[in-house]
Amino acid sequence: MADTRTKKSSTIKVIRSQPARPSKKRLNVAGGVLSFVWLAVVAVPLYWLVITSFRTQATFFTDKPLALPSDPTLDNYQLVLENDFWRYLANSAIVTIVATVLIVACAFLAAYAIARNGRGVSKATFSVLLLGLAIPLQATIIPVYLLIVEMGLYDTLIAVILPSAAFGLPIAVLILVNFLRDIPPSLFEAARLDGASEWRAMLTVALPLARPALATVAIYSGLNVWNGFLFPLILTQSEDKRVLPLALTTYQGLFTINVPAVVAAVVLSSLPVIALYILGRRQLLAGMTAGFGK
Repeated sequence: MADTRTKKSSTIKVIRSQPARPSKKRLNVAGGVLSFVWLAVVAVPLYWLVITSFRTQATFFTDKPLALPSDPTLDNYQLVLENDFWRYLANSAIVTIVATVLIVACAFLAAYAIARNGRGVSKATFSVLLLGLAIPLQATIIPVYLLIVEMGLYDTLIAVILPSAAFGLPIAVLILVNFLRDIPPSLFEAARLDGASEWRAMLTVALPLARPALATVAIYSGLNVWNGFLFPLILTQSEDKRVLPLALTTYQGLFTINVPAVVAAVVLSSLPVIALYILGRRQLLAGMTAGFGK
């Protein structure tokens, strides 16, 4: 009996000492092929825009579409910069910065109240804000236009800022509420025991911890406001109040068949957005996924 037990124990030790065989990973060929196809769909138009912006008007009709420019030039960019591009850029920057600040500030205050007290008025307010996600912007453009005219704000940058901030609030509040709900309540209770008021607890506990979500809201809202076209089109009229998306239509009519110049204007107007995304892509992804793991 003793010999049998000894043999069994030695067999178990041998089995345990043997290293586990690594499992064979299957290559996802279909996923890889679809990824390359999607990359081509995204990259080829961007490549065409960049190389076309360096062509002359004459070589645009003679060169192959995806070939490098035979006679590269920077005249297209110079032409765009000489036609009020800096004014349009400044208008877009003012509208985007002010609207983004309003969205972040208002959304954080509303999200904090909803996350800390999800009953009664706070719950009803959250439901109304979520309802705003289901209402298309185009369906409200006439009431918004009438309100702006009645307020005497038509043909001003404020007329673009206020509606842009209002329509950016629902998704911003949704992101921040889900993030703030993940903060342990014990942190707020500890702050209250130390004598902190609700405002101080919000500024010293919630605000520092919510920085990733606030960065996400700022980047996402800034991109949407920067690319906004409908509000500037309907609520402004003067040339000195145009923003870049609306100015691109002006360039299209100004340069007529000079396609490389129009493309150069598109490239210039896209550079700030691309730079903002590159700088904040990590915060954007982290904040968008935060709070949805429960």
